[in-house]
Amino acid sequence: MVKKKILVSPLNWGLGHATRCIPIIKALEGANFEPILASDGDALGLLKKEFPHLLALELPSYDIEYAKKGINFKWKLMTQLPKIVNSISKERKTVDAWIDQYSISGIISDNRLGVHSKKVPSVFITHQLRVLTGNTSWLTTKLHHIYINKYNECWVPDTDGSPNLSGKLGHLDIPFKHIRYIGPLSRLHKKVTPIKYQLMVILSGPEPQRTLLEEKLILELQKYDKPVLFIKGKIEVKQHVEIVDNITFYNYMDSEQLELAFNESEKILCRSGYTTIMDLAHLGKKAFFIPTPGQYEQEYLARKLKTERIAPSCHQDSFKIERLDSIDLYKGLNTVPTNISWKTLFRLF
Repeated sequence: MVKKKILVSPLNWGLGHATRCIPIIKALEGANFEPILASDGDALGLLKKEFPHLLALELPSYDIEYAKKGINFKWKLMTQLPKIVNSISKERKTVDAWIDQYSISGIISDNRLGVHSKKVPSVFITHQLRVLTGNTSWLTTKLHHIYINKYNECWVPDTDGSPNLSGKLGHLDIPFKHIRYIGPLSRLHKKVTPIKYQLMVILSGPEPQRTLLEEKLILELQKYDKPVLFIKGKIEVKQHVEIVDNITFYNYMDSEQLELAFNESEKILCRSGYTTIMDLAHLGKKAFFIPTPGQYEQEYLARKLKTERIAPSCHQDSFKIERLDSIDLYKGLNTVPTNISWKTLFRLF
């Protein structure tokens, strides 16, 4: 029996979109589909390391330039809208050609707005039914909805009701008919292991902010004498490990290594990206969040979790190592019950 080929395409914005596609790709293989990977940059690099046996195709890059100061983040993106729209058009044409070339039967796009086609069933994955951009949120949300409605279904990786992880980002007053809440996604599993590290630092997100935070944390950690695992989130050809005093540095880890690392770590210091939050909730971990400057979504999620007394956070510029003491005053993330029916979801294909 010939397997149906499903194109799985995450946005290359940090690593979160790619990592949360990993359980979907594994589920597709388990359901006797043949996934084809498609992205660019680090996102594609990560998936190729996780699934070296699968066909991996490169999409045109959005080639976004990011601001060094958070206050300029939105306006820097706004000036690049024409370039982004052009890239979306290019990837749509590329995908249309691939459907015929590779006999693709379906599409799963994680926030890649041009990866869809009228030729085959197309799914859009997002936790941002509302796109927060300050006083322009109404406009960015409306534009996002125009793209979402081009797809047959929109899968939201969260629960429909309460409690939930995404808050107002993933829940509308009047939801679209083709929205399906599939439950939080995570490639990680909770295990009972001895604690090896008192603190695990895991970085992600676009440059230059990833590097700016790395430099700041390395300086702050000079005042921290407990065992630390520091994962830089840099997808490179080879894995590098370096031990400096009480800190063990990795440039990146694969899923198996990362799962063990999370389970062996007492507390987590990281960005408040939604995929990271899903992972931490799945593992029931305590964390401190530093949202990427200027990213309204991460700032909102950090505030939400802080208000709910789940996890503390602060702005990047004001972080001091002493702030980690406040983690113990918060209850930590708890597992959100989820039972994803992949068989039901994959009926679309």
